[in-house]
Amino acid sequence: MSKNKTIALLSGGLDSSTAAAMAIDAGKTVIGLSLNYGQRHHKELEAANSIARHLGISEHHTLNINLGLWGGSSLTDLKQDIPQEGIEKDVIPNTYVPYRNTVFISIGLSLAEARGASELVLGINAMDYSGYPDCRPDYLKTFQELANLASKVGREGNGPKLWAPLINWKKIEIAREALRLGLPIEKTWSCYQGNKNPCGKCDSCRLRDEAFKHLGRIDLCTPI
Repeated sequence: MSKNKTIALLSGGLDSSTAAAMAIDAGKTVIGLSLNYGQRHHKELEAANSIARHLGISEHHTLNINLGLWGGSSLTDLKQDIPQEGIEKDVIPNTYVPYRNTVFISIGLSLAEARGASELVLGINAMDYSGYPDCRPDYLKTFQELANLASKVGREGNGPKLWAPLINWKKIEIAREALRLGLPIEKTWSCYQGNKNPCGKCDSCRLRDEAFKHLGRIDLCTPI
């Protein structure tokens, strides 16, 4: 396994783009992985391609795996409405996609073992969202234990590390780090909708806007 090689799950959003940029800033060679999972729009995949080019990621895979076939989330089922009333404390919103991160991380670990990468960097964040079950520290810790048992390299004591540098960060800290790293945040896409401009009303837009306003970067808030 190469200690300098990292797989980045790159959605095209602010968090995953920042995490990938942090890996590069740490001197890692990054391989990008994006998932076309049947989401309601492809704006984020277009953003992922733009960010990968900006970061100089020469190997970037986009894999088709259609979780939209069975829905279960407003992000994969057009019959469900995206919440626009703001985050409700202790309520997991319908934007949660069943087992999405479990599927994504499993595929990322497969690529990591095949490419000899020692790490999988994730943009998951537990602080600002409504407690998505697959964005929490206990989930990440337990998945690491499973990953170490589920692979040849893991059994040999060389399993890829799941690195989630943003998991306990507030959104304003993520936004500040993105600016420090020179990330072209105008090329990222965080909105749950797929219109020409971000809606500014969904939970993801609200959190992003609030963070950048605190940093005095109103010009970079939605719409962009």
